[in-house]
Amino acid sequence: MSDGVRLDKWLWAARFFKTRGLAGEQIALGRVLVNGLPAKASRELRVGDRITLRRDGAWVVDVLAVSSHRGPATVARTLYQETADSRAEREQAAQARRLAPEPSATLTEGRPTKRDRRQLADWDRWTAQLDE
Repeated sequence: MSDGVRLDKWLWAARFFKTRGLAGEQIALGRVLVNGLPAKASRELRVGDRITLRRDGAWVVDVLAVSSHRGPATVARTLYQETADSRAEREQAAQARRLAPEPSATLTEGRPTKRDRRQLADWDRWTAQLDE
């Protein structure tokens, strides 16, 4: 028996994705790298591998333990350790999102209200038309 586990199964057990299917889709799209190289869902993951994945920002984690069983979140967090640079980059991106202006605040006009639609309909009804 080997001491590794499938990549998609480990990502599911470490609670990065809700299902193995979602993990497999992200791997197939090339959003998960193992040791800097694109990987397949069936790649055997071992302790010491470095995983880079794009999910809510870029995560760079080192594999501390392998598990093929999904357990509580507290246990899942013991399977990996996020690098300090990755954590700082994600926190900086979150802070930038928090401080960014609300996109809807920049809109001066939106969809017409019911009153606006009635006024437009009245205007169209009473405009002068030339009958030929």
